[in-house]
Amino acid sequence: MFTPFSITGCSLELLRTGEQGIVTFCKSQDKIILNQLISIGVTLGTIITLEQNFPSFIIKIENISLALDTKSIQAIYVRIIDNLTN
Repeated sequence: MFTPFSITGCSLELLRTGEQGIVTFCKSQDKIILNQLISIGVTLGTIITLEQNFPSFIIKIENISLALDTKSIQAIYVRIIDNLTN
């Protein structure tokens, strides 16, 4: 028998270059990482665009591009959205 389920989000590292997502939650045992994410504006409902994933992760929040380390990227969970017109 099939049990219904829902997906709340995926890790930001799974997005393809150019895809956008809305932050659904941040998950990390490291409070320093969580505080850094909050300080750069990564909060519930923030729209993030993945600009580059190799050789380093570069995200864009509003008009600001930021480079993040892998542990920070893995802590961010998003719901993928269709491209928005800016």
